[in-house]
Amino acid sequence: MSLKQRIDEDIKQAMRDKAQDRLRALRAIKSLIMLEETKEGAKGPLTEDDEIKILTKAAKQRKDSAAIFEQQNRPDLLEKEVSELAVIEEYLPKQLSEDEVKVKLQDIITRVGAKAPSDMGKVMGVAMKELAGVADGKLVQTLVKTLLN
Repeated sequence: MSLKQRIDEDIKQAMRDKAQDRLRALRAIKSLIMLEETKEGAKGPLTEDDEIKILTKAAKQRKDSAAIFEQQNRPDLLEKEVSELAVIEEYLPKQLSEDEVKVKLQDIITRVGAKAPSDMGKVMGVAMKELAGVADGKLVQTLVKTLLN
């Protein structure tokens, strides 16, 4: 079952359950998927990688918004963003822990042959392809800097 079909089924269930917050988040996800499928130059149904990219971007937007709302002391808006983020994360692959990311990065550094901080670009290119959707880009960047120093 594709992500779009899962979302459609979950929207129906959220409507039956009268779960307004969940319904709003699911509709937002469906909207993002439909926009991506119908944009100019689209090549039909989305691949699983495309779906993960969309969800990752949406999750990052919610995290950033939540941080801003927390700084501005807006608990009403913060709660909305956090609840939407929780729904989006249900559809994302399980995120790796910091230790798991560090192990994978050490393997990538060995394979690429990186020795100095100047090799960071090589490592980041490979790392972001391999860890897309399962690790936060900022965490990866921070760990690569640490490991190469």
